[in-house]
Amino acid sequence: MEKPGLYSQLYKCVEKTMKHSFISLKRGNSFKMIKREEGFSLVELLITMVVFVLILAATSNTFIDLLKDFKKQSALSETNIEGAVGLETLQRDIASAGYGLPWNVDGAAWTDLTAAGSTYVEAVSDPQGAGEPPDPASFNDGSPASALPVPANTRRAPRALASGNNTGVDFSAVAVVGESSDYLVIKAINVATNVTSQKWTHLKAGDAKTGWTPQCENVNRDSSCNTDNAVKVIVINPGGASGSQRLLKVDAGKIFFKAYSATADLDPDTGSTDVYVLYGVSPGTDLRMPFNRADYFIEELNMPSTCAPNTGVLYKAVVNHSDGKLTKIPVLDCVADMQVVFRRDTNTDGIIDTESEDISTLDATTIRDQVKEVRVYILAHEGQRDAGYTYRSTDATLGDTQIRVGEAGIGGRIFDLGTNINYRWKVYTLVIKMENLK
Repeated sequence: MEKPGLYSQLYKCVEKTMKHSFISLKRGNSFKMIKREEGFSLVELLITMVVFVLILAATSNTFIDLLKDFKKQSALSETNIEGAVGLETLQRDIASAGYGLPWNVDGAAWTDLTAAGSTYVEAVSDPQGAGEPPDPASFNDGSPASALPVPANTRRAPRALASGNNTGVDFSAVAVVGESSDYLVIKAINVATNVTSQKWTHLKAGDAKTGWTPQCENVNRDSSCNTDNAVKVIVINPGGASGSQRLLKVDAGKIFFKAYSATADLDPDTGSTDVYVLYGVSPGTDLRMPFNRADYFIEELNMPSTCAPNTGVLYKAVVNHSDGKLTKIPVLDCVADMQVVFRRDTNTDGIIDTESEDISTLDATTIRDQVKEVRVYILAHEGQRDAGYTYRSTDATLGDTQIRVGEAGIGGRIFDLGTNINYRWKVYTLVIKMENLK
């Protein structure tokens, strides 16, 4: 027999456990679903919804703040990486100034060069107009030669460095007469962007060239290590008397460049023990000058939308051998100013005694002998506009919106940021010892 109290005990136990359910029980062998009178009031539901909305809003605000911070930090990281790579390129190019340059271009009646393809020319004239970078032809040493150094319009040995002091754009909110950004010109074999210009070898009598291991390092190997004997090269005789050192070799037709496979006219005489240096210059185009040239300047061209008003892009512009025009390569975005200072040893005693902003009147020999160090100061901002950040000068001698680009005294410039104070401004300083001038 079934115990009569069993169902009663089971009923009480289940009812106690399921207080908030809609299930009730009856005595017997089956359960019956019945409606309970308990539930949530409208006020309770509204309070719950309000609390949920507040939690959701707080979470959303936190997410938005995190997203903004991520975007800001990403922009700063991008600027830092870009700056590191771009400024390393500039530093390397300055240190390379003079590499492979001929000191003497008077060999084989050089001043009487008239044969087609033999004329030593550089950049073509490209006047930019007021407020833009200067005409690149004003820094030529070849034909057409620039007015400086004297004598004017004379084809000369190339200067390793040339400068345009206060000849570039001026973005300062308060203009100062005679002050603007600088223009820097670097002449060397290896400042071009092609792989050929990074290679050299020895040339001996009998057109004998030194081969390198691995073979990809040879002048006539392209970036894929394929043989290319059409690359254009120059040959320099490094020896000789004081006035004939690093003489640029030319053939009987007064041509100063050759294809890699056709240098027999430029090698040392038969039986000579002299060793010449052969430099790769360009992969295929006939040369207009016996070196490569890179110009650095600021220009408002293809500006990123995140840059502050009144800033530009620092460009490296390589002179094309084909037409003398500039091929521009962006180096650093959001740049407001660039100042260049040349530190010189004017009495050749090994001690730097002079700082110059302008070396445009110096010839190639003087630049080689005197310039020992180059300092470059670049004003740019990191990341994008940050409404939560306000620039304030920490220099007691300057106004709140001013920043010094360079050092006090020669080469230093006080730049006024104007209303562009919600950007993280920074002055990059490069100090380069000259290693390839001599």
